[in-house]
Amino acid sequence: MTAYTRDQLTEVIRKKYGVLSPYFNERTRRIWVANEAQMIGLGGKTIVHEATGADYKTIKRGSLELEQDIKEREDFDHIRKRGGGRKPKVERDENLKRDVEKLVESQTRGDPESPLKWTSKSTRHIADEVNKESMRASHSLISRILSGLGFSLQANRKTNEGTKDNPDRNGQFEFINRKTKAFQEQKYPVLSVDTKKKENIGNFKNGGKEYCKKGEPEQVNVYDFIDKTKGKVSPYGIYDLARNKGWVSIGISSDTAAFAVNSIRAWWRTMGKQEYGNAKEMLITADCGGSNGYRVKLWKTELQKLATEIGMTIHVSHFPPGTSKWNKIEHKLFCFISKNWRGKPLIDRATVVQLIGSTATKTGLTVKAMLDENQYEKGIKVSDEELNAVQLEKDDFHGEWNYWIHPE
Repeated sequence: MTAYTRDQLTEVIRKKYGVLSPYFNERTRRIWVANEAQMIGLGGKTIVHEATGADYKTIKRGSLELEQDIKEREDFDHIRKRGGGRKPKVERDENLKRDVEKLVESQTRGDPESPLKWTSKSTRHIADEVNKESMRASHSLISRILSGLGFSLQANRKTNEGTKDNPDRNGQFEFINRKTKAFQEQKYPVLSVDTKKKENIGNFKNGGKEYCKKGEPEQVNVYDFIDKTKGKVSPYGIYDLARNKGWVSIGISSDTAAFAVNSIRAWWRTMGKQEYGNAKEMLITADCGGSNGYRVKLWKTELQKLATEIGMTIHVSHFPPGTSKWNKIEHKLFCFISKNWRGKPLIDRATVVQLIGSTATKTGLTVKAMLDENQYEKGIKVSDEELNAVQLEKDDFHGEWNYWIHPE
């Protein structure tokens, strides 16, 4: 060190500090300047002070830390002593957390006086409410407080089915399960049936996304007004539980019980007869409402015609009211059809047939589809005499849900 003049030494320290300072934190900075001062010896603190701008107190504190044994440093991994620095806002404002929780909880519990009752509970809205009298918290701090209180962003979840649970709801599920197993053991067909929602035909937006050239999405109509020349279609599905095969009749008329039963008839002629030609009975599981509802008289009279035509006893079991989501066809067939045509406009009926018919899964699902161009009349009245003529037999357990129809 004695080879340098004071000015030269000051310049060397300044250059070294300029190179290393970006890598320093508070602790390493004060230890480095203290070490340089000790290396210089007499007058070192003044030279380092002039070269780096470090305060004499900082250099002195660094010297004390250098003298300390590392083993005795309890907070060696901390830049500052415990408790140093500015206190968090929630500690300085003791009521902040309580006020945020009060705002959110009152909205959650439906308090009509809550200021957030009719607005979204965004962090910015909550921050605006908290900061009405004075600035207390940013929206990002509100987010951290909510997280600490156990709140998170969540969408609505469908759990309420809108109807009072029937006391025999689970019993009906168990009944259907037992009957399904019994039929499958005898190699008899077990079908899950339902109508998929009606679809507009035309160049309309279809839900989902499909790969296209970047910036060149498929162009569709702005509005979903029905094209009177193309109308709508009603896909009625039949799902074979044992063979994992589906059949869909695409109706262009009304979704009636006659259309539903004719769809089952089309399945039998096209697929079922080949698979179950020797079967004497079949089981149909269906929802409680719609064209195949348990109260629909036309459903039963049409099933009588089908039973007589194919010479089979047709067993029917309906799912309890409000439990349509448990119908196998919903998550074994219809969901895959929706995935297959996502993002594709259903521009005409042929497109619908092709998209449904090409639906398949890695687990072996195959689907056939056919356009049903028959016109089905709505509002057909079935007399008591016609209903009484049906060869219907009810089960002892909820005969309104579980019954079978014999061929005439």
